[in-house]
Amino acid sequence: MLIGELSRHTGVSTRLLRYYEAQGLLEAERGPNGYRAYDADAVTTVRKVRALLAAGLPTEVIRVVLPCTGEDGTAFDWCADIRELMLRELAATDARIDDLHRRRTTLAGYLAGS
Repeated sequence: MLIGELSRHTGVSTRLLRYYEAQGLLEAERGPNGYRAYDADAVTTVRKVRALLAAGLPTEVIRVVLPCTGEDGTAFDWCADIRELMLRELAATDARIDDLHRRRTTLAGYLAGS
C-alpha cells in the first residue's frame, strides 16, 4: 500500500509515517517511481509505535523494543535485555514525575504567598 493509504488506515499523518521510517521504526520498499510501498503488516507496526509513544517511550527505545511487542504494542515477549531497558525507562519517568511534583509544589507556594 502507498503512504496515503497507510495514513488513512492508521489515522497517522504521512509526515509522521515518513518520520517513523527515518527513525527506523517502519520499513518501506521503493517502487521504480520512488513511491513508498508498505506491506500489510505496516498498519500493525504503526499501531504498536503509537501505543509505545503513548507510554512515553522515546523513538530510540521503541526501535529496540518494537520487535518484542505483541500485536497491540502493549504485551511483550521479553527478548534480549528489553526488561532492563524498560526498567530504566520507568525509573527515568519516575524521576521526571518527582521533578514535576517539586516544581508544582514550588509554584503553588508562590501563589499561596501572593
